[in-house]
Amino acid sequence: MTSALPPTIVVKLGGDVLEQPTVARVAASLAQAIEHAPNTRFVVVHGGGAQVTELSQKLGLATKKIAGRRITDLATLDVLKMVVAGRLNLDLCTAFLQSGLAPVGLHAGTGIVRAALRPPRLIAGGPLTPVDLGLVGDVTGFDQTLLQTLWAAGRLPVLSCLGLSDESILNLNADVVASRLAVDLQACALVAVTGVGGVRRIPNDPTTRLPHLTVEQAQQAITAGVVKGGMVAKLQEACDALAAGVPHVHIVGPDEIATSLGTAGIVGTLMAP
Repeated sequence: MTSALPPTIVVKLGGDVLEQPTVARVAASLAQAIEHAPNTRFVVVHGGGAQVTELSQKLGLATKKIAGRRITDLATLDVLKMVVAGRLNLDLCTAFLQSGLAPVGLHAGTGIVRAALRPPRLIAGGPLTPVDLGLVGDVTGFDQTLLQTLWAAGRLPVLSCLGLSDESILNLNADVVASRLAVDLQACALVAVTGVGGVRRIPNDPTTRLPHLTVEQAQQAITAGVVKGGMVAKLQEACDALAAGVPHVHIVGPDEIATSLGTAGIVGTLMAP
């Protein structure tokens, strides 16, 4: 008889929680969560869109977007390599190490995330003709053998959101990477950490936080325009993960990773089918 695999939790970190002092708070909360769940496997996925835009501006590169989606040319891809697979992954792993964790930073060059070049397609909120986003990919798979090796050695995998195709490195949406990874690993939970923590009816008003959302309610909130900006992509990928069998998605703040996985009550927004 094959023994059941340990439970797995995927933690996705947005760019708005990757700078100091916030990243130190994220690391402390994750360390607490791992300490309280010693038989659970954790894996971290991070983005960094805001930091990519910031460095692009410093380098004099125009940031081109269509309906919120970044157009990735060769110059922009170089910035992504420097920022996402470089500084942010390095700084994040350093913060984890300082919190007593044992991180291993992983980038596209390790083959951890496989991808295929995305063909031109229609984009919600964009023009009525297919849009070519350039060097942007769709996730096709993960090197689970590498993940299993790292977990067996007691290490914490930390994935940056770039993928490797047969031809090149490709820009990937971190929410998509985390959602697909949670599904492929049959994770018991996906935890998305944001600066605001949770879904709110009014973005700047924490008292309007929605503690629970079903897939249907999330889709209604998107359609009605209650949810806007970057939270839309998070909800869409959360809905996809739930529809594919992930039992729970938690959208929480920097200090709430451990709390969201405990029994002390709902923090942020808890999503379920």
